[in-house]
Formats: sequence, C-alpha cells, structure tokens
Amino acid sequence: MTLISLDNVSLKRGGKTLLKNINFTVKKGEIFSIFGPSGAGKSSLLRLLNRLYEPETGKIFFNGKDIREYDPGELRKRVGMVFQIPVMFEATVEENLKISADIWGINIEPENLLEMVQLNKDKLHQKAERLSVGEAQRVAIARTLALEPEVLLMDEPTSALDPATTLGIENLVKKLNRELELTVIFVSHNIQQIERLGGRGLLLVDGEIKEIGEINQILKSPDTKEMMKFLRGEKL
Repeated sequence: MTLISLDNVSLKRGGKTLLKNINFTVKKGEIFSIFGPSGAGKSSLLRLLNRLYEPETGKIFFNGKDIREYDPGELRKRVGMVFQIPVMFEATVEENLKISADIWGINIEPENLLEMVQLNKDKLHQKAERLSVGEAQRVAIARTLALEPEVLLMDEPTSALDPATTLGIENLVKKLNRELELTVIFVSHNIQQIERLGGRGLLLVDGEIKEIGEINQILKSPDTKEMMKFLRGEKL
C-alpha cells in the first residue's frame, strides 16, 4: 500500500532551485532512504513531507490525500520528524517526553516509551542536559513516538554520534520498523549506513533523483554514472 507519493515536485528557496521534478512513492511499513552528497537537497526533500517547506510545483500525497488538505499540526503528528541534533528542553527526561503529548492531550506511559527506545527507566528523572548525545537522540525518538505517528522522518540522526552509538540507533530504527510496522524515511550521506538499513531508497544529486530502487540491487548493479561515482566516493 502506498503511504506517501510525490508527483513532479520542485522546490525553490531564496531564489534558488533546490529540488527538480521529484517523483517517488513510499510504501506503508518500509524503510526508505534518501541519500547522496552534501548539498544535494536531502533535508529539504524530507521537510516537504510534513509541510515544514512548501513545494514550488507539484503535489505530495499522504494516504491518498493532498497534504495541503491536512491541518499542518495534525500532519506533523502523523508524520513525525527526528532532527540531526536532538533538542532537549531544560527539564527531566520524563518532562521532555510529555511535552508534545500534553499539547495533544495524549496520555503516555513514559517508562514504556523509554523501553521502546532501549533506555533504562532510571533515566526518567534525570535532567535531559546530562544525557549523552546518543541518549538524547533516543529520547527525541521516544518523544516523537509518543504521538503514535504513521511515518518517522529521520534527518541524518546519527551524524553527531560515534560508530558504536550509530549502530545502536540503526538497530533501533530497524526494530521500530519491524515491531511497530512504522514507516521510516531516513536521510543519510553514508553508503555503508544505507546498506545496513536495507529496504528501498533513492540517490539525490543537485536536487534531482539519479537512481531509485531496492538498496541491495542498486548498490550491487548501479544503472547510472552518478551512482557508480557515489559508490567510489568520487565528487558528484
């Protein structure tokens, strides 16, 4: 079942074209990666999916409905975002977990949320500013999960983490996808990370899709010169 689809989407900001004629679909319950070099437009593309940015042309559909027909707040509840650097409020972990839920009038079980992201419940009463970056990222994920989203948008969530912590977040993403049937759209510039996550994805270069398909297939048998260069670590 198609959950998200983009129809000929382009984006301009500050007079500059960031994305050109973007067309792809994301299926319910899959991990879908958006990857490519720095400055390719990956984060901008992600931000279009829950209306943090608005397209210049084209349409984006969520559950078969134009996303402009949704209230922006309701859309962002259902299509949650986890950013590159986790932002923690000056409060306890428990209070951080409750912030979004309280706005929406949702009752949550903080201990269950921490368990979902594989953090010890002893962290609940700890000040959030004392968390490591990796722990804070898990809390940010848990805070987003509190709203029970259908889609989790992840904008390079491991770029500030060490290799071991990065692997832990990747395994958590796969666990949430598997156990909650959560659709995950994951932005990365790291080809090894994309390979570990699997699923489907697309290569974005200079705001254009250069290759799209099953990750294992396009890594093994790339169809485009851009994908071959990206695999070799050459400048695009």
